[in-house]
Amino acid sequence: AAARVFSFRDVRWAPDPVLEPSAAVRTPQPVPLVIDNGSFQTRAGWASADPAVPAEPLLRFRSLAARSRGARGGAGAETQVGNDLGSPEPLRWLLRSPFDRNVPVQLELQELLLDHVFQRLGVSSQGCVDHPVVLTEAVCNPLYSRQMMSELLFECYQVPKVSYGVDSLYSFYHNRKQNWPCSGLVISSGYQCTHVLPVLEGRLDAKNCKRINLGGCQAAVYLQRLLQLKYPGHFAAITLSRMEEILHEHSYIAEDYIEELQKWRSPEYYESNVHKMQLPFSNKLLGSTLTSEEKQERRQQQLRRLQELNARRREEKLQLDQERLDRLLYVQELLEDGQMDQFHKALVELNMDSAEELQSYINKLSLSIEQTKQKMLQAEVSIEVDVVDSKPETPDLDPLGGEQSLEDVESINEFEPLFAEEQPEVEKPVAAAVQPVFNLAEYHQLFLGTERIRAPEIVFQPSLIGEDQAGIAETVQYVLERYSKEQQAVLVQNVFLTGGNAMYPGLKARVQKELLEMRPFQSSFQVHLASSPVLDAWYGARDWAVEYMSREEGWITRKDYEEKGGEYLKEHSASNVYVPIRLPKQAPRATEALAPSRALPSSTSTPCEQA
Repeated sequence: AAARVFSFRDVRWAPDPVLEPSAAVRTPQPVPLVIDNGSFQTRAGWASADPAVPAEPLLRFRSLAARSRGARGGAGAETQVGNDLGSPEPLRWLLRSPFDRNVPVQLELQELLLDHVFQRLGVSSQGCVDHPVVLTEAVCNPLYSRQMMSELLFECYQVPKVSYGVDSLYSFYHNRKQNWPCSGLVISSGYQCTHVLPVLEGRLDAKNCKRINLGGCQAAVYLQRLLQLKYPGHFAAITLSRMEEILHEHSYIAEDYIEELQKWRSPEYYESNVHKMQLPFSNKLLGSTLTSEEKQERRQQQLRRLQELNARRREEKLQLDQERLDRLLYVQELLEDGQMDQFHKALVELNMDSAEELQSYINKLSLSIEQTKQKMLQAEVSIEVDVVDSKPETPDLDPLGGEQSLEDVESINEFEPLFAEEQPEVEKPVAAAVQPVFNLAEYHQLFLGTERIRAPEIVFQPSLIGEDQAGIAETVQYVLERYSKEQQAVLVQNVFLTGGNAMYPGLKARVQKELLEMRPFQSSFQVHLASSPVLDAWYGARDWAVEYMSREEGWITRKDYEEKGGEYLKEHSASNVYVPIRLPKQAPRATEALAPSRALPSSTSTPCEQA
């Protein structure tokens, strides 16, 4: 059972260092910069065939930014991006993402992410980014989003050329082997969305692409609600970051969901497959776990602190009383010297009426000072703290503006809980104090049973969270039915799984089971899983950039941007299909219609003909 208890890692993100690019990045010409602009994570690196340039993404950070307001009177707002956030939970309500689903719409936040990429990769060109940029975009990306992105890259960063491609298609072509057909059905399930993309003869069939608005983000929120309802006592400890950790490391997709639920009803199956997540806790909160020696040592420390506190208060009281006595003695000297005007003025300031009252206060202060000195001498030679009687020993000196000393009352109040604990210590045995009331560690454990399969199941059954959408199986069937039987047979021979959710154990077996149910009897199909579902999109984009570095195919130059607009797209094997905006033909302007009438009218023409 101990082997199935897992602790949350709660890993803090390490800030990205500023990298120094090698000389091969600049010579003989600037190599392309590949950016996988995902809604969950941004990955960036160089694309070069030179072995000196790493063939892997050098930057990987969450696509998040937070802008703090800053302290009053101090520095201004501070902006943190990606791994510089450290941990997302303390800044959860300040986190912002440039994405709406999987489409970038907040371009000011997208600019922060690109600034972070260019700065940390060590782009050293002044005033511009002189490297070609390969950027991933969403399937069937809206023209407005591409227009804003092109405007940001060309106008703000002055890039020489840019290429846009679909991340799942890059992954598809990166994993394509020699005997793989150019056609296939790509199922890409990411953080915000799940796509079903048919590819025929090496090109995306954009008319039949389908999107499901469910992904890892919705699964994490659903799992958080399930566990917060199950463990209301740990509501605050069940955070989204920990739910993502559970999804990544402890969840799986059931091949048959109903059958798997029936297995979890068995106590034996539950005990052998449940995962216990240990929340952080502290044993110091329980006083009963302390031994008698530890309690005695703690009391001694508290007694020493009380003794030091009382000694410091006596010193302060003695100094204050001595200053008051010196002032009263100075006023008494004025009376003895015969300076009656100054003496009566000082009496008024002291709120006194006569010299006898002054002498009475001088005697009281002298007695109080002498008693304080004796207490300080006794405290130095005595080991135990002198618990003074609660009756006030110092006379009332309110007319002098004095402050009453509450050291005796506070000492008794501080000692009461100590003495209250010490009384029953003699009677009860030590063994009874050591035993805890309950298992504190088990109380702070989250038992993951059916939750391990319920959260990932939403991509197949969106109705679990109340979404009126079709799951992956229904969407695949709907897409296949839009083709002829011959085309269906071609597509199902290469069903390709990619995206972050493709890392769930059991996804490939589940898709095979669903295809077996929907395909005709004795028909064949093949399901392939990406070698690295998370990084293959970047690897595919790098492979494309290296191959097409010196070609014009797929690259949008600045001249194309200025002539054809920001929404323009040059298609290639892994890109979207470009559908230009078709504006209706405008009617001829009134000035153009009246242009012939500007000529001098002939003498034979009528006014109507002239008009």
